[in-house]
Amino acid sequence: MIVGIAKEIKNNEYRVACTPNGVKEFVKRGHTVLVEKDAGIGSGFSNEEYIAQGAEIVETAEELYKRSEFIYKVKEILEEEYKYLREDLIVFTYIHSNAHREQTDKFLESKAIGIAYEDVYDRNGGFPLLKPMSEIAGKGGFIAALNFSQSIHGGNGLMLARVHGVRTPEITIIGAGNAGLGAAELAAAFGNKVTILDVNTDNLEHAKHILPPNVELLYSDEQNLINCLKRTDVLMNCILWPKWRTDHLVSREMLKLIKPNSLIVDVSCDDNGAIETSRSTSHDDPVYVEEGITHYVVDNIPAAFPQTSTYSLCNATLPFALQIADKGVKQALIDNKYLRRGLTSYEGQLTLEETGKKQDRPYISPEKALGMED
Repeated sequence: MIVGIAKEIKNNEYRVACTPNGVKEFVKRGHTVLVEKDAGIGSGFSNEEYIAQGAEIVETAEELYKRSEFIYKVKEILEEEYKYLREDLIVFTYIHSNAHREQTDKFLESKAIGIAYEDVYDRNGGFPLLKPMSEIAGKGGFIAALNFSQSIHGGNGLMLARVHGVRTPEITIIGAGNAGLGAAELAAAFGNKVTILDVNTDNLEHAKHILPPNVELLYSDEQNLINCLKRTDVLMNCILWPKWRTDHLVSREMLKLIKPNSLIVDVSCDDNGAIETSRSTSHDDPVYVEEGITHYVVDNIPAAFPQTSTYSLCNATLPFALQIADKGVKQALIDNKYLRRGLTSYEGQLTLEETGKKQDRPYISPEKALGMED
């Protein structure tokens, strides 16, 4: 199979889907790998390093998409890339189809095959291709909180650390998953009073064993959340809100409970999701103010740490990408039910239930699309 490694064009996106060592794995199996010129520069990989592992460097995105059968990338297909989608082209990346209706339209119109990292799951019900980026996003979200709490960046001037003789700041984290644990690890290490809220008691039990005693673990009910909102200095949202839900965990009205000039860091970046007032921002323009509360809702936090992120992401996605290349996409999807869950579009049909519900459009199961059921 001809595999194309695309150069990301999203604002301030420096990651690349595949490391030179990853390219070597494709080449060893007899596949051809095309790498768009300078695709790895932002992550510290030169064109020469890819060539040394058997890749061919192509000059333009147009050439890459035209020659490739399988596009392996990091971020969703952007408007400038819509023209490259075509029938039988396989795209394996973070797609977030529910949040990008026009992108979904283009996948369906072109009949391209889209497989979304964020919807692939494992035997434990987890999301293995989200996990490595979630940890980095959680930690990066707390680093952002440190930055945007500073007065020189428009914050309230509170140092998010334990300082003798001064009130210790309080950090509230919604969700004890990978992002929440990553955020809590750093926030606690700085000496803050940290509270994690979650409805999953197993997650809270796990957090108890790996986090220090200055992390309070609370069941996430309405009263506990309200109590936390009243006292918190930073609220970090680290839960994925179901895509079809129209209600919110933290409504606009509830923001009035938070101290003025405090900070919300929405790591999950579900627009109008768990946090009603959240809307995605970029590294160039990362914050805005709603109801007197500063919001940081950058939707690609790991891109700020591309060397770490690229290695971590490639380690997670490469085994699935190799299955697609080795077996062909249809057989790989039939053989691997976990990969199949990530199928978003197939030959002009929407195959992701959540997007169908969110966008109120028809969808079918991946199994039906693949001919596995009548």
